[in-house]
Amino acid sequence: MYKTIHRRIECFTRALDAPSLDLVGPVEIDEVYVSAGKKGRERDRPSRSRGLSTRGRGSYNSDKPPVFILVDRDTGQRYVIPAKAADESTIRLLLAGRKKEPLTVYTDGFRAYEPLDEDDAFDREYVVHGDGEYADDEVYVNTCESHASLTRRWLSPHRGVSKDKLTQYLRAFQLRRELYRKRG
Repeated sequence: MYKTIHRRIECFTRALDAPSLDLVGPVEIDEVYVSAGKKGRERDRPSRSRGLSTRGRGSYNSDKPPVFILVDRDTGQRYVIPAKAADESTIRLLLAGRKKEPLTVYTDGFRAYEPLDEDDAFDREYVVHGDGEYADDEVYVNTCESHASLTRRWLSPHRGVSKDKLTQYLRAFQLRRELYRKRG
């Protein structure tokens, strides 16, 4: 019974199309790093110890891939998109589906967002969490951060997700959030 249900859910998640990013209004963007490794497959290294983890941002190779959260403040649409790297090229690719220029982008102080300052296609405003600044009038990424918290909570019962299936899990999460989100 379980295998049948599991197969149907996998078939359903494969059928979901990748979300097309139609960015209209001001956009919040933030990144979160989730645990996703080689779950269910042979490992190429011994199991990790449960002690202190390495410092710094995660990466796809270190089994902590970045997941970008984008919130279009004009339409209220939220997007959850996994990536292999949290760098300038990935961010530009995510913001390429904009309807108007310049697009106002609200970010935190992460260095990968800095090149958006020099680009005329974007009007970047940011808060620096390291300085204790979390909101400054209209400049905040709190919506992204709360959505990231919900994303982590969605993934936690699975006790780690395979990198190969991360996109499907996040699509299912996004669909569920769209169906059950309270409007207004």
